[in-house]
Amino acid sequence: MRSSSDDAPVDLDHGGDAAPAAPVRFGTKIAVVLREDLAVWQKLNMTAFLVSGVAGTDVDTIGEPYEDASGHRYLPMFRQPVLIFAGNAGQLRRAYDRLRAGGLRFSVFTDDLFATGNDGDNRAAVKAVRSEDLRLAGLALRGDRKAVDKALKGLSLHR
Repeated sequence: MRSSSDDAPVDLDHGGDAAPAAPVRFGTKIAVVLREDLAVWQKLNMTAFLVSGVAGTDVDTIGEPYEDASGHRYLPMFRQPVLIFAGNAGQLRRAYDRLRAGGLRFSVFTDDLFATGNDGDNRAAVKAVRSEDLRLAGLALRGDRKAVDKALKGLSLHR
């Protein structure tokens, strides 16, 4: 059993037993917000980049490695669901402003990053633009469930 200070205890290794009868309710939420007018390839690519910031900054987000019945091991994944939301540019800006006002840490993806090809250029493209002028394409975060819900209020799950 493993737990963190903001999550209820979560059994990460069922040892082949049946899954728990009741769903786990996490104290945190992982969420991605995508601008709805983008091409599918852009949304998929951006989602991968955005959640890497969540996984890379909080060890409690990642579960144990997977293993199949043949003994083949696989990389671990998030230990809780990731909710994907969609909104227009104005809704993303409101969510961005609420996240900043609430002191929540989050990753950001801007339109400029679709034209870059490496981490250094990505960071330079964001650094070149003032916060209020960022052309937001997407955001991702993990935070207190209630704080995330409050910041993302009005957004719908992506379809």
